[in-house]
Amino acid sequence: MKFCEKCGSVLFPGKKGNKYYLECRMCGKKIKSNIKRFKFETINKMEKKVVIEEKLTLPVTIKYCPKCESSKAYFWTQQTGIEDEPPTQFFKCVKCGYVWRGE
Repeated sequence: MKFCEKCGSVLFPGKKGNKYYLECRMCGKKIKSNIKRFKFETINKMEKKVVIEEKLTLPVTIKYCPKCESSKAYFWTQQTGIEDEPPTQFFKCVKCGYVWRGE
């Protein structure tokens, strides 16, 4: 494995006509090479992901969702401005998960 003298990135082999070279994909620098042939292999990896289901423990109120018109929503208050302003009330639809601010 060779590295670019200009930026330190990995150099990748390339071919134009019957001439081979090493090329930096970061800065574009090309270096002549005495490589006679090369082969690219694509390796497919499957990644395992753990999904943790979010279970809200917020209080529920009767509030109509502007998106799906469900009648139940979680609610909470949060300080969004400066300290002398009242906190903002937020709602999250129990059915579709849409979040909106209270009036």
